[in-house]
Amino acid sequence: MKDEKQYLTISNIEEMLEKFYKNRDQLLLEFMFFPFFEALKKEIEEKAGKKYKHDGQYYRWSSNPGSISVNGEKVRVKVPRIKDKQSGKVETPEIYNRVKKNIHISERIMKKLLAGISQKRYKETAQELANSFGLSQSSVSRIFTEEAEKYLKEFEGRKLNNYDILAIIIDGKYLKKDQIVYAIGLTNTGYKIILGFIQTNTENTEAIKGLLKDLINRGLKYERGILFVTDGSKGIIKAIGEVFGKYAAIQRCQWHKRENVVSYLTEELKEKYRNKLQRAYLEPEYVIAKSRLLEIHKELQMINRTASNSLLEGLEETLTIHKLGVRDELGRSLGTTNIIESTNSQLASRLRRIKFWKSSQMIANWIAINLLDIEKRMKRIHNYQRLKLLELALIDYVSSNKHMVA
Repeated sequence: MKDEKQYLTISNIEEMLEKFYKNRDQLLLEFMFFPFFEALKKEIEEKAGKKYKHDGQYYRWSSNPGSISVNGEKVRVKVPRIKDKQSGKVETPEIYNRVKKNIHISERIMKKLLAGISQKRYKETAQELANSFGLSQSSVSRIFTEEAEKYLKEFEGRKLNNYDILAIIIDGKYLKKDQIVYAIGLTNTGYKIILGFIQTNTENTEAIKGLLKDLINRGLKYERGILFVTDGSKGIIKAIGEVFGKYAAIQRCQWHKRENVVSYLTEELKEKYRNKLQRAYLEPEYVIAKSRLLEIHKELQMINRTASNSLLEGLEETLTIHKLGVRDELGRSLGTTNIIESTNSQLASRLRRIKFWKSSQMIANWIAINLLDIEKRMKRIHNYQRLKLLELALIDYVSSNKHMVA
C-alpha cells in the first residue's frame, strides 16, 4: 500500500523532531514553529479575508505540496494558495517564498527554550529564531503578543455551565509585588478546571467577590452545593460566604493550619506536634478527629498559649470534610490546598525569569497562557471514583442549611 504523505502541522512537530531531541516538551516545540504558521495564516487573512467571508482582494485557492528542511531533514508542508479576483493569477504566500528553506535549530537555542519560556528569555532567543524563519524580531514579538491576548480572551470567556463543579480551590500567588488570586474547579469526574484569576490580594474581599460572581455569570452551577478549599484567608472566606451563603461548605487547609500552629513552637517541639496534628486530621470520623485536636489544644495551653489559640481558631472549618463524611475517601485531595499549590509551583517555574512586568495586561496575558497549558497536563484526583459521595453529602449539607439566607 502506498504510504500517505505526511505534512508538517503543529500536532506532529514533536514526532518529526524526535530523532533530534527526544523527550522534549511538545509545547516548546510548537512554540518554535509558531511564528511561521501564524505569519502564513495572517498573510492569507490579510489578502483573502477570514474563512468563508470572501471580503479580500484574493480568493483562497486550495494548496500545493511544499517542503522546508529542518536540521537537514526534509519536511513536507501544505502551502496554501490564493487567486487574484481581478487578474485570475494564482499566487503562493510571500512568507513562504521569503522564508529560508533550510532551517537550523541549534542545540544552544533548544537549551534556552527548555530552560523556560518567559518574556526575558523569549527576547534573548527571538532574534535567533526569527533569523531561522526569515522573520523580523518585531514580527515575532507582535505575533506572540496577539496570540497571548487570544488565550486571555478564551480564558476569561469560557462558559462553565457544561461543567459539574463539586469543589473549588482558591489561593493567591505573588508575582513580585503583585498577588494573583485564582480558582481551580474540580468536576464530578475528578478533572481540574482553572476557572479564573484576578490581580489583587487574598484579603481584598470585594475583589474576590467579583471573581466569584464572574464564575456565576459564566454559568457556574452551585445550587447543589460546592466545597470551597482555601488556606484560611479571612478575605477569601468572607467573600465565599457573602456570594454563596448556604451553598458553600468551607474547608480550611489542614496543612496550613498545622504549619501555622507549630510555627510558634520551639524547634525541638515542632516535629512532635506536627506529627500529632497530622495523625488527628487523618482520623476519618469527625468526633474522634475533633476530640484528638482538642486534646492537643489542652497540651499546648501549658506550653504555648499562642500556638494553642491558633489551633482553636477556625478549627471547625478544618474538619468540614470530616463532617461531610468523605475524609477517608477524598481527604488526600480535598483536605488541603495541595491541588493549587502544585499549580503555583509550575507557574513559578515558568515565570521565574521575568524580572520586570511592563503592565497589568502583560501579567494577565502570561498568567492565562501558562494556566491554560498547565490545565492540559493536570491529572484527575486520587480516588475520583468516590466523588459521588461528596456530591450526595453536599446535597444533604445544603438541605440542612435551608434556613440560611443564600
